[in-house]
Amino acid sequence: MTGTSPLDPRQMRAWLGFLTASHLLEHEIERQLKRDGGLSHGEFEVLVRLDWAEGHRMRMSDLAREAMVSKSRLTYQVAGLEKDGLVRRRPCDADRRAVWAELTDKGAAALARVRPGHRAVVRELLIEQLSDDELEVLGEALNRVAERLRERSRQRRR
Repeated sequence: MTGTSPLDPRQMRAWLGFLTASHLLEHEIERQLKRDGGLSHGEFEVLVRLDWAEGHRMRMSDLAREAMVSKSRLTYQVAGLEKDGLVRRRPCDADRRAVWAELTDKGAAALARVRPGHRAVVRELLIEQLSDDELEVLGEALNRVAERLRERSRQRRR
């Protein structure tokens, strides 16, 4: 079989199951984040990445790469978060071209407000639907797919 041949029924079932589940889960997460904190999933991801970062700040270019969004998309998201007081941008002393994005106290509070609901949605709609063995297989499989996609992205940038 070549990469362009039709998917067989087993492959199609896996693909459509993944596609449907990922869209529906994304929709539920988006709903919960909007309800509990007025955040989009992308904004939540930015806040989480900043929360995890050393000093609760990252260079915008690193943040874009970590959050897997374009620099222009990240700039748009951070501008909205900054307008709401959840993030602030600061110049980088070491590199005049770089800008830091920093999580504010208000941003940390917004994360604290939405995290319990986010965890509940993920547990109820994904984790609790799978056995321990299925979780292990799913984690391994999706991480392998993600690594392949990262490698492809690195190759394109060269």
